[in-house]
Amino acid sequence: MFRTQQLDTRFRRMLPASMLVFACMAAQSLPAQTAAAQSQLVSPASSVSSALGSESPFLGSVPTGTPTGTVLQLSLSDALDRGLKYNLGVIESDVTTRTTRAERLRSLNELLPNVNASISQTAEQVNLRALGLKIPVAGFPVIVGPFGIQDARGSVSQTLFNWSSVEKLRASNERLKASLNSYKSSRDFVVLAVANAYLQVIADTSTIESQQAQLTTSQALYQRARDQRTAGVAARIDELRAQVELQTQQQRLIAAKDQRSKDMLSLARAIGLPAGQEFMLTDSVPYTPLEGVSLDKALQDAYAERPDYLSAQQEVRAAVLSRKAAVAENYPTVTSAADYSAIGPNFGNSHGTFTASAGVNIPIFQGTRVKADVLEADATLQQKKAELENLKGRIDQDVRDAFFDLDSANELVNVARSNTDLARETLAQAQDRFGAGVTDNIEVVQAQESVASADQSYISSLYAFNIAKVQLARSVGIAEQAVKGYLGGK
Repeated sequence: MFRTQQLDTRFRRMLPASMLVFACMAAQSLPAQTAAAQSQLVSPASSVSSALGSESPFLGSVPTGTPTGTVLQLSLSDALDRGLKYNLGVIESDVTTRTTRAERLRSLNELLPNVNASISQTAEQVNLRALGLKIPVAGFPVIVGPFGIQDARGSVSQTLFNWSSVEKLRASNERLKASLNSYKSSRDFVVLAVANAYLQVIADTSTIESQQAQLTTSQALYQRARDQRTAGVAARIDELRAQVELQTQQQRLIAAKDQRSKDMLSLARAIGLPAGQEFMLTDSVPYTPLEGVSLDKALQDAYAERPDYLSAQQEVRAAVLSRKAAVAENYPTVTSAADYSAIGPNFGNSHGTFTASAGVNIPIFQGTRVKADVLEADATLQQKKAELENLKGRIDQDVRDAFFDLDSANELVNVARSNTDLARETLAQAQDRFGAGVTDNIEVVQAQESVASADQSYISSLYAFNIAKVQLARSVGIAEQAVKGYLGGK
């Protein structure tokens, strides 16, 4: 009895200091665990952010429809389809393509004939004296009229030869092709943005489930420590330690729910859901190995199919043709014009007239305008060539980075899965030892933290693996066609 009183007195003296030390350790443990668990998210999340940009239109949309008042069941396939319709990035890209098509029509117009028709009727009375005419003939009228003229006329004019306009039209055709491929590339970026947002919400949901399980375990641990202290077989410090762990898990659960709510808003913004529309995800996107894809084949496909690379090549061809168009401004041009009319006092008493002409314009001196146009076109050509070579190198980097991420994330998933099993086994043994009175609950708290860290590592590595598959598809240029198959969407 005396020994027990001594221990109790010692525990009471040590209690304030112990609580302070443990609280500090817990406060330091939480961010450390969070940083460790989220470290695997940094690489894929950062690469996606780098590809899209923090203020990217691909993160926004044009909200369409009104809230239904019910919870919308949203599959991955539905999310991707909505994103491809209502995402702001793809809408802006479509507008750019339409503008490029208008520029092509403007270039084509310079080579097409202009046809006009007109009908007029004129009533006129002329004062010859006002015109300075004075005819010394007796009885010749000073005032002529009134009289009428009716005229039905058609005219046509066309540039028969203008090589500069021909080259401009060819350049416009290439720019239109480049714009169409740029639009396809934008659709791949939409797939990347929407898939990333969907996977983030899935990871958040898994984190909430894991934290809820940890909270349940912490509540049971706290109740056991409390019962043991009441029975006199455990010290107050064990109860306090268990209570701190319980509240730590509560904090993590609150933070996880808050993060999921914000990520769901981001997903809704990316796919154009109306404001206030509630929804829930129906796909879990489990781990599925990616097979049948090699680095060499991926690089070959990327250079052959990636839309932005094809667009850059067409921009170079357009710049070459634009330079030729600038040089051709020194070439002669041939034009023609003709008109035919029926004119007379009235159409019943009219007669046909016509005019036909053709001309050749030979530039002799145009100052420095043509030279300036050539220099500007040449500078644009050099810029487009440099951008093409840079993109070629970036494609190689994108594909290799995607393979590195895919391989490492695949290994991380396997290791994290094994680590989760080991951590749960460790927790079970620690709980048994604490229940048997072999040790205090420090081992249980540490084991529980290990389980939380292992769960978060598995969630993070699974997210990293799935988003790496999306990035691989995007880097090859087949995101819209392949992502649903890669992630198991229908």
